[in-house]
Amino acid sequence: MTNDATPRPPAGQPPIDTTVPHSARVWNYWLGGQDNYPADRAAGDQVLAIFPAIVEVARAQRAFLDRAISYLAVEAGLRQFLDAGSGLPTAGATHQIAQRIAPATRVVYADNDPTLLAHARSVLTSTPEGATDYVAGDLRAPDQLTGAARGTLDLHQPVGLVLLGVLGHVGDDGEARSIVERLMTALAPGSYLVLADGTDISEAGNEAQRQYNERSPLPYHLRSPDRIGAFFAGLDLVEPGVVPCSQWRNPAAPPQGEAAVGGVARKP
Repeated sequence: MTNDATPRPPAGQPPIDTTVPHSARVWNYWLGGQDNYPADRAAGDQVLAIFPAIVEVARAQRAFLDRAISYLAVEAGLRQFLDAGSGLPTAGATHQIAQRIAPATRVVYADNDPTLLAHARSVLTSTPEGATDYVAGDLRAPDQLTGAARGTLDLHQPVGLVLLGVLGHVGDDGEARSIVERLMTALAPGSYLVLADGTDISEAGNEAQRQYNERSPLPYHLRSPDRIGAFFAGLDLVEPGVVPCSQWRNPAAPPQGEAAVGGVARKP
């Protein structure tokens, strides 16, 4: 069942338009969630008709997030995470993964969409020992975003920055690299970047994305694996580097295409 009731935006925010598709809600639809509307489902079905593998891509990215956060919480000992451009909170979200391992973990989600703010603030919960917050923040204003996160996170201590499927919304490579650099500059040495995005290696995927972008107010730009890998410049990549999401620290995964690639890297 899906939720077709229009949520009330936070005070002072413009009305929420559910008649046009939103990438976070379309993604929610592909993952089997309930927080989407007819326009989102129509856009999602259009992509599915051309590129049915998008559901597996979505699932692979979520599984990558689980393994990456688990690695950082267990092996790197991180107790703070900033999930920027996080979309709609779903089962297996960053705070659930991290606080399952270390209940005292503090997590901040940041997004600039009033729909997501209204929904997330009503459903996000935290362990008593830790903290979970959702702040208004825009990737294109990274200094303001990290400033908003300071209310919950101590940026003088290492933080795990999560950018999952969001940099594709920034079409210019130089601007996208600048965003990553400025966000990481605000974080302490020993912080980590968790990043994954969709690639342009599939003709069907490229055509599906082109058609989606024609009807979406927030287009998404696919990139080559090498262009995505460039976002980790200046950081120390964790093995196995930038690889298909399904294969990152998952040796049992069968070989798959690179419809989405991801990696984890440490700030020296």
